[in-house]
Amino acid sequence: MSAELSLQQAGASAPAVSASQSAAGPGAELAAVLAGSAAAESAAREDSILLDAEKLEVYALALELHAFAASKVPTLSRVLKDQLERASLSVVLNIAEGGGRRSRKDKSRHYTYARGSATEVAACFDVLKIRKLAPASECARGRTLALRVVQMLTKLCASLQPKSTEAQEAA
Repeated sequence: MSAELSLQQAGASAPAVSASQSAAGPGAELAAVLAGSAAAESAAREDSILLDAEKLEVYALALELHAFAASKVPTLSRVLKDQLERASLSVVLNIAEGGGRRSRKDKSRHYTYARGSATEVAACFDVLKIRKLAPASECARGRTLALRVVQMLTKLCASLQPKSTEAQEAA
């Protein structure tokens, strides 16, 4: 994957907020949401304004991770519950903030913070498993989601780094 493609997916070359190309009327989104069908909700989403982060696959996966983590936290351990919820939320929020930044350096910094928080979420699932506070299968699923987010953010951060001078001289 080329750096240009990765940067475009990260939203580096696009404005922080972009509008859809749809020409629906001003009340179309409200009517679609009120209709309540899955197709109507999908159409409403396409007609709405998207933040750059919402265009990233890693953002959608981070939302899934947060929802999963929030549903699996044990009420028996208040400290662990709080840490898992905060870390998983931090992943989502740092990806969103990185998507809203304009410079590569700022984007990379926030995606790196999100990567660290995703690593923390994976560790929380390890602790849940070792302390037998959640079923091993659920801990494995949460850890797998967290590790996939880490992998995606690692590649995204790498695509935002400037090319090395050695690579430029060889070309």
